[in-house]
Amino acid sequence: MEPTKSELEILQVLWQHGPSTVRFVNDKLNEEKRSVQYSSTLKLMQIMAEKGIVKRDETSMKHIYSPAEEEDKTKKVLLKKFVDTMYKGSASSLVMQLFGNKNSSQEDLQEIRDFLKKLD
Repeated sequence: MEPTKSELEILQVLWQHGPSTVRFVNDKLNEEKRSVQYSSTLKLMQIMAEKGIVKRDETSMKHIYSPAEEEDKTKKVLLKKFVDTMYKGSASSLVMQLFGNKNSSQEDLQEIRDFLKKLD
């Protein structure tokens, strides 16, 4: 499964709020991301169901959609592909690029230090 940018926006709503109707997802996208027509959200979620990215519960009048995969699993797959493509598989190159941008807060750096200590 390799969701598009628009599909990822929908998945983020579903991961954050749980199984939802198209109306709910569309409302959240309009609040948090950008203006999206209901019919566009509906069509995209139908396509996502066909692709197996989301599951559709049709047992009630309102169809309820939920992610087919957990957020963590999807992020791992996408991150691996990104690192393989952009950094030739080198996670250290990615990390060095992130730190080289000097946009990390002291809190972020402390979280990273704590994480690295746990790995040792």
